[in-house]
Amino acid sequence: MNTALIILGAGKGTRMKSDLPKVLHPIGGAPMIVHAMKAGAGLSPDQTIIVAGHGADLVEAAALDHDPDAQVVLQTEQLGTAHAVAQAKDALAGFAGDAVVLYGDTPFIRPETLTAMAEARANHDIIVLGFNAKDPGKYGRLITQGDTLERIVEFKDASDEERAVTLCNSGVIMSKSQTLFDLIEVVDNDNASGEYYLTDIIAIGRDKGLSATVVACDEAETLGVNARAELVSAEADFQARARRDTLEDGVILTAPDTVFFAHDTVIGRDAIVEQNVVFANGVTVESNARIRAFSHLEGCHVSQGATVGPYARLRPGAELQEDVHIGNFVEVKKSIIATGAKVNHLTYIGDADIGARANIGAGTITCNYDGVFKHRTVIGEDAFIGSNTMLVAPVKIGDNAMTGSGSVVTKDVPDGALGVGRARQENKIGFAVKMFEKLKNLKAKQEKGS
Repeated sequence: MNTALIILGAGKGTRMKSDLPKVLHPIGGAPMIVHAMKAGAGLSPDQTIIVAGHGADLVEAAALDHDPDAQVVLQTEQLGTAHAVAQAKDALAGFAGDAVVLYGDTPFIRPETLTAMAEARANHDIIVLGFNAKDPGKYGRLITQGDTLERIVEFKDASDEERAVTLCNSGVIMSKSQTLFDLIEVVDNDNASGEYYLTDIIAIGRDKGLSATVVACDEAETLGVNARAELVSAEADFQARARRDTLEDGVILTAPDTVFFAHDTVIGRDAIVEQNVVFANGVTVESNARIRAFSHLEGCHVSQGATVGPYARLRPGAELQEDVHIGNFVEVKKSIIATGAKVNHLTYIGDADIGARANIGAGTITCNYDGVFKHRTVIGEDAFIGSNTMLVAPVKIGDNAMTGSGSVVTKDVPDGALGVGRARQENKIGFAVKMFEKLKNLKAKQEKGS
């Protein structure tokens, strides 16, 4: 069965007290709405419709950045969830498959849960995702008869008997697309809030002879984020899950609670991650690599057997091949470090190609930026770069070549050659003593005068 996602993301989120649309607040380095899109992607949807309102341009940009094929429609007035879903009708005109309604501020729905809902659709017209709440509070209640869902009652409209029910509504609904929109057309706003509730389609559908049922999930999946404190809690939940999943995948975390992951972090089995490591977006670490303490990685790839850190920073575009060693206080950006190369300490490598087995001495800097343009540095295989070398790009150091320590290299160094770019040293005998004496006398006069 073909599937379309309808993801609601029009709310302002006043409780967030932020100019940023609620669904764009990040968890694990990705906006909440992206988490919803990733969950829905498990159904291989034919179409993804984002219903935006407050900050629609920002929401659209974030959605399209994740999925360029997504469509964004506007809800100019927030008149309830049924009204929000109705805004997707034109975008899905002629679509004959199922529609799934998700929420941009509910980031933890698992793809497996949505798959279970899709499987239940084989026997029922409407599927609602529910959960048994420890504290039902003001959640809408799912009123069932056997495995049949009879209706959903919002807390404000529920009787005392209905409020005693602990099976609650997550808001996630699946049905045939045309059925969904046909039922929404019948929904009215005759309720305590004066809104068009999507939940009303259950009772309307049952009156029309349609079948409905509940697929239950863990309450944690249904966590909605509406305030700053809830966002903090959601981030903590995300990190706890990421750490658990990483350990289960065979990765060694020496101090799990101190390691932070992004939504797309990938780490191979038998890799070792030490304490206080941060993975930002776009990081892949292959098996048997080691990320040492206090390192920060973003947008990079670390191959098998490589070692990073401690106190290293890998920025976007850093590509480390097998058995590379990046040491303490080294920063790498948009560079390829070939197999077996070493950049051991106190070095900046930016916009560079480092050949296999090259050894980069302490304090080396690739001077890649002229104030307007970035330029590339190329260092050949088995080259040796002496400590405190300034490589003024564009420049090429050949295979088996060397640079003298303290050199400023502005010209290419041929294969096998030694490049030295520094002033000749001259020692002025007795000059230091005379200079210090002069300066001390000057300081004494100044202090006496004051």
